[in-house]
Amino acid sequence: MSVQTPKKRVAILISGRGSNMVSLIEAAQAPDYPAEIVLVLSNRPDAAGLTRARAAGIPARAIDHKAYPDRTAFDAALQKELEAAGIELIVLAGFMRILTDAFVERWAGRMINIHPSLLPLFKGTHTHERALEAGVRLHGCTVHYVVPELDAGPIVAQAAVPVRAGDDADSLAARVIVQEHRLYPAALALVAGGRARLDGGRVVFSDETARPDGALLSL
Repeated sequence: MSVQTPKKRVAILISGRGSNMVSLIEAAQAPDYPAEIVLVLSNRPDAAGLTRARAAGIPARAIDHKAYPDRTAFDAALQKELEAAGIELIVLAGFMRILTDAFVERWAGRMINIHPSLLPLFKGTHTHERALEAGVRLHGCTVHYVVPELDAGPIVAQAAVPVRAGDDADSLAARVIVQEHRLYPAALALVAGGRARLDGGRVVFSDETARPDGALLSL
């Protein structure tokens, strides 16, 4: 008789409507999913995602960054909530705050983010507009470990979409978000299940079947 490995306790950090958060919550309802979403935190009290998390029965709280004098104080408040909930992994899902280096280093190898481009292309904001301006033929999204440098952490998984004639930023974003909702739950499962881990500056997969190369490429 096999002993089931305990699920990793995960917190999702959001700033807005939480569409990726919802895809993660839905995936985590599967009995064999290796992560349990136990907390949602937002830096914005009016974030629509908080209501959506509560509707799913998940504790959701706002820590208003405007109530703190600096990033260090805000991050300390975040850390207090995370420790109280026994969090093992942090998932950033549209969390629009730059975390301090000290906070990021404390969670090294235990915090992931999704970015709407095929990193290392188009770090930062306005990725869809910049992809169109650059004339790339493929665009997409990336799940990566968080490091102090913005959007520069080791890559866990990527999904690509074609850039079509007549695309504008909205139509391209709509195609990318579909892939984000597929990619993030799959990537979190790899990390939480121990099939992908951070080793120095690169992601190591436990076996070739865990490697997402190609499987998540959707054209």
